[in-house]
Amino acid sequence: MSTFSGLNTALSGLNAARTGLNVVGQNLTNVNTSGYTRQRAELSAIGMPATGSLFNVGLKPGQGVGVSGISRLGDTFLDARVRTAFSSAGYTNARVDALTDIQDRMKEPGTGAISGQLQSFWAAWGDISNHAGDIAATANLLGNANSLAQNIAEGYRALDTQWSQTRGRADMLVQEVNATAAQVASLNDQIRATAATGHPGNELIDQRNTLTAKLSQLTGGTVRELPNGGNEILVGGNVLVSGKQVNTLKVGGPTTMSGPGSVQLEWERRPGMAVDLDGGQLAGTLSVLGRANDQKTGGVIAETAAEYDRLAESLANKVNTLHTKAFKADGTLGDPFFAITAGPRAALSLTVLAKSAADIATSGSANNALDGSMADEISRIGLAKDSPDAKWTETVLTTGTAVRVALQQDVAAGTSLTNAMAAQQSNASVDIDEENVNLLSYQHAYQAASRVMTAIDEALDVLINQTGRVGR
Repeated sequence: MSTFSGLNTALSGLNAARTGLNVVGQNLTNVNTSGYTRQRAELSAIGMPATGSLFNVGLKPGQGVGVSGISRLGDTFLDARVRTAFSSAGYTNARVDALTDIQDRMKEPGTGAISGQLQSFWAAWGDISNHAGDIAATANLLGNANSLAQNIAEGYRALDTQWSQTRGRADMLVQEVNATAAQVASLNDQIRATAATGHPGNELIDQRNTLTAKLSQLTGGTVRELPNGGNEILVGGNVLVSGKQVNTLKVGGPTTMSGPGSVQLEWERRPGMAVDLDGGQLAGTLSVLGRANDQKTGGVIAETAAEYDRLAESLANKVNTLHTKAFKADGTLGDPFFAITAGPRAALSLTVLAKSAADIATSGSANNALDGSMADEISRIGLAKDSPDAKWTETVLTTGTAVRVALQQDVAAGTSLTNAMAAQQSNASVDIDEENVNLLSYQHAYQAASRVMTAIDEALDVLINQTGRVGR
């Protein structure tokens, strides 16, 4: 190797050390950057030059060091684990939010809640059985009856509002999915173009990974890497993003809880065909928007609203059945105490028909206006096994159990996500101590290469400027 070749060898060491210092600086600068994955300069020895002729023989050293690449120290397995955890956490979080809202709207137990008002309503009938025709007892009964009917209707309206708000949230989530998918597609195109030029696209990959994790949280989407540096994101087994191509989504179906059909996720290019999600916030949101059914396996909001309808119907039917068999003060049979339209939204139609003491039938005999036996019988409706109270208690307990289970699942999913992210960060995050050691190593390497270059330069100076001066 010639002396001049030694300069190139030393220069390669300077360039490699400088690249290593730049990578260390990039890592330290982004130590607090969310989603950043640490990088490492990959160095490799440059081999001896090829033999130029038969006379070019003998052992020769290599030609220095080269930078073969800048590695991104991520782990695809840990990244996939984080996306899966995001998917589960997104799903459980959406469901626990809906169930908690339902429970909060019930306000059970409490005197102002339906269970407390039912007790007050039956107690008012018991009071009037002992004071038939009494103005104060009548006013108390009618007041309790109207408050109970109003509370049942308000509970239904609150669920109707919650359903509409959740439906609007589903639309917003889909818009977010489509916008995020478009960003991923754009990054795929940039990464492919960068890779084609031979440059690393590590920062672009970090940005894309953050977005794919977000898509997993929203839709439970899975990721498949492509050979050209891009990726595919699958939703329910179908392609949402492939390279720079995006298939957009939309939410189809009714926009009100009482509307016809079912709410479902659809491809915009294939309306009417449902997309099955694997998890995520969108799947959790859509699951609570299902229609009520006879098996009580529909969406939790509509199913709870249907319980309000069943409560209203049970209350009206049981009270009206006895009230129409009783006699009023004028000796005539009583009219229905409640008015109701059976079926969906029955809770909203429940109204009190009785307006005064003359409308209330309490007697078991047409000849005895002060007989309160039928009023007493009505007051005991709440004690029966199939009473409105029992049905409502079952609804409250079912909701409470569902909330408890949902909270447990959400906590478990959150713990799994925390552990997955911790494992990912332990592998991919910047370690300041390690980077400081690398910084010192590259500094020493730079200084050593610089000393070699200085030594060769001094030797060349002697050879060029001092040769031939001996003996002068």
